[in-house]
Amino acid sequence: MKVETTTTPTNKPASLKKLMRFARPYRMRFMWVIIFSIALSAFAAIRPYLMKETVDNYLMNKNLEGLLFYVMLMGIVLLFEVASQFYFVYWANWLGQDIVKDLREKLFGHINNFRMKFFDNEAVGKLVTRTVFDIESIARIFSQGLFMIISDMLKMIVILGIMFWMNWKLTLVVMIAMPFLVVATRIFQKKMKGAFIEVRAQVANLNTFVQERITGMKIVQLFNREDIEYEKFTKINKKHNDAWLKNILYNSIFFPIADIISSLTLGLVIWYGSFGIVQGDNLTTAGDLFAYTMFIPMLFNPLRQIADKFNEMQMGIVASDRIFELLDLEEAVQLSGSKEAWHFKGELDFNNVRFSYLEGEEVIKGISLSIKSGQTIAIVGSTGAGKSTIINLLNRFYEIDSGTITIDGTNINEFKLESLRRQIAIVLQDVFLFADTIVNNITLNNPAITKDDVIAAAKAIGVHNFIMSLPGGYDYNVKERGVMLSSGQRQLIAFLRAYVSNPSILILDEATSSIDTYSEELIRTATEKITEGRTSIVIAHRLATIVNADKIIVMDKGKIVESGTHYELINRAEGYYKNLYYSQFVAESAEEE
Repeated sequence: MKVETTTTPTNKPASLKKLMRFARPYRMRFMWVIIFSIALSAFAAIRPYLMKETVDNYLMNKNLEGLLFYVMLMGIVLLFEVASQFYFVYWANWLGQDIVKDLREKLFGHINNFRMKFFDNEAVGKLVTRTVFDIESIARIFSQGLFMIISDMLKMIVILGIMFWMNWKLTLVVMIAMPFLVVATRIFQKKMKGAFIEVRAQVANLNTFVQERITGMKIVQLFNREDIEYEKFTKINKKHNDAWLKNILYNSIFFPIADIISSLTLGLVIWYGSFGIVQGDNLTTAGDLFAYTMFIPMLFNPLRQIADKFNEMQMGIVASDRIFELLDLEEAVQLSGSKEAWHFKGELDFNNVRFSYLEGEEVIKGISLSIKSGQTIAIVGSTGAGKSTIINLLNRFYEIDSGTITIDGTNINEFKLESLRRQIAIVLQDVFLFADTIVNNITLNNPAITKDDVIAAAKAIGVHNFIMSLPGGYDYNVKERGVMLSSGQRQLIAFLRAYVSNPSILILDEATSSIDTYSEELIRTATEKITEGRTSIVIAHRLATIVNADKIIVMDKGKIVESGTHYELINRAEGYYKNLYYSQFVAESAEEE
């Protein structure tokens, strides 16, 4: 498992600016959110003023008619405030969800185009965290962060303006406490910034660990690793818990302090105002005191909430930094050519191809190889010889260090990746199936391939009866990774998937190893049918399956050491293939005995 380290966001304004680009298609909705925010601030500030007027002019004078009118007026203002609050929250959340929907689609599409080298070095759990959890954090920038801060700031400005207009002395008393709350808010914000970064890092680590262990649960149980993995999980979970506890601690300290400051300020205003009324101060009225008991929470709560909303903003900024870090990885994106690859004749040429997964450690060392159209060639060799790497290079999963690979005389780098891979089908030893029906796993939801096409192809290569023997036939759900099927049955599905795509070039990568006798017979029939009339490359572990290949390429330590037909190689004195073949033959004979 690759453990993610804690990093600090580099540039908050830059991240927000990038996010705002995703808001451009929703300009009108953005404007309505601002309008409702302004309306909410205005209606919220009017209510205390109406309370002052009610107390001073009608309650103190016992004017029931005027009192009833102002009570109704306050009710109407309250209804408008509630309506503004509803539309503000609804539209802000709607806007945030649409923005993250677009961002998630862009991120997933971007990841889809990364080179295989990127996935070799990145943990799956980390990418899941980025695509799901981090993007949800970004949604809160709009729903709980940015717009809420704008709304609270507007509300504070309007309220302060009305307060100074109503009674500047009482307002100055209120302002005495404001710096203390601002300082406390700033300290809280800085502490929470570091806490949120740590939380996101630990969430990614936790997701990565859990994803890997659930995926590899068979290995965990097979080797009795349950207790060991549980201990590892508890340690990672403890770090995750500690990160959140730090977050909780800061909240537990700040919000009581903010409440104390607000309560003390309210008490000071009531004392000062009441003292002024008793002393005959004409600037202060009973209505002012009623209004200020409403104004102070409305002024302090937004400031207190702004700190909380800054936390949401901070978490969203941390998440957006991580998201844009992936989106900015242009060097990880596979380069695509401009030519459309139509049906190939299938002539392949490898000219002095060199490749290394790690710089300075070549695994393919100057290979030159020619394959004629329609030929079936086999590539054999010991583990680590470079057999599968050749296939990865042909499909451009990795870019070669030097040399050229051509198909029908054209460098594969000149073809559009999608069209190139459309003409090459691969059947791997480890077949991956999605949690879906058999027909969807074969077509991969390609609308150009119908169910009738799949059935016709299954009959052609002899696997129709096998599929129909399953509950539901072609609509049978194989569950995650095809666990409802045996390895041989998954291989048959992979053969059908390759055949129905009608490729120009077919690759079988250890596709006949580790299967039962019944499946082997079906696969042998399918292989004969699927390789008919097209260029085929077979990477074989069991040498008995490739004796009829047009040419056998023998590899060792990244080089071609022999090539020829089975009979040419088997008759070569002290040949590498001959030794490999007979050692395997003897081993299989011993197993049968």
